[in-house]
Amino acid sequence: MAPPRARPRRATIFDVAAEAHVSRGTVSRMLNEEPYVSDAAREAIEKAIAKVGYVRNMAARNLATQRSKAIALIVHEPHSVFLEDPNIGAILLGTNDRLSEADYQLVCLIIGSDRDSSRIADYLRGGFVDGAVIVSAREDDPITDAIAHIGLPAVFVGHPFSAAGMPYVGIDNRSAAHDITRELRATGRTRIGMIAAALDRDSGSERLAGFRDAMGDDFDETLVVDFPLYSHRSGVEGMTELLARAGDIDGVFAASDAVAAGAMDVLRAHGRSVPGDVGIVGFDDSNWAVRCQPPLSTVRQPADLLGREAASMVLELVNGMTPETPGRILPTEIMLRGSA
Repeated sequence: MAPPRARPRRATIFDVAAEAHVSRGTVSRMLNEEPYVSDAAREAIEKAIAKVGYVRNMAARNLATQRSKAIALIVHEPHSVFLEDPNIGAILLGTNDRLSEADYQLVCLIIGSDRDSSRIADYLRGGFVDGAVIVSAREDDPITDAIAHIGLPAVFVGHPFSAAGMPYVGIDNRSAAHDITRELRATGRTRIGMIAAALDRDSGSERLAGFRDAMGDDFDETLVVDFPLYSHRSGVEGMTELLARAGDIDGVFAASDAVAAGAMDVLRAHGRSVPGDVGIVGFDDSNWAVRCQPPLSTVRQPADLLGREAASMVLELVNGMTPETPGRILPTEIMLRGSA
């Protein structure tokens, strides 16, 4: 058995200085973007860095500055929903784009169980990140309590009541749900139900409240079913239940596009046409909406911009700034297509 190969020697700041024929202090001043480095010295140092393969030791730098230059994106969803929900991906990319512009690293942490909550809380206490963006927080979420106790700069995407007073960026779920339900009613539907989801989150509870507002005196509690997740499976099970309760149902507001897609699959299997027999509207304007046949009428929410805004707010907090407002509400848009 061959002996393990020795780790190659890492180039140091002394190697750069020797190659560039300058002092170690000059190299250090350039790397730290300090003044008093001539153009000639700067050019020589850049060439030396490329030649010797010097890579800055960020761990040592972070130890000296007490900064990790990393922000956590904490997503409180089971792994299956994390992969299925396009909005989470868009929020992640928007967050990463903004952090990249500021030379910060994104660290993605997924909470799929109580054990994950405890493990991630310990990780946050360790000082591995300078701040956090929290997505899909539940009411009375232990990670929210942990962040408040640690004093970690944090911004929520959404606004759970248990995080009152903490910075957030979100949309007006209640008004948007009201508006899309009103559009569904305007098509002449009279037996309208809802497949609600995630009622332990502000988004889910507010979408149900908006539906109730729009239905007014015609709201029928027996035509509302609810499930824990914004998922295709929730739509399948929800539509199956609604058909069992009310065979004459002719309209459905689904709490997300994924839920709507599942409901449409069930209607098709039962020989019901969309929108001829049943009109359906969703929420998100994700990839699910345009994959549906017919394409789904829905609410467009700017998921990538939610991520960017949350990242901007947490960077402000990390740098000791106070956001102008504790919450930022971004606009939504009604997208009318063929499903209703």
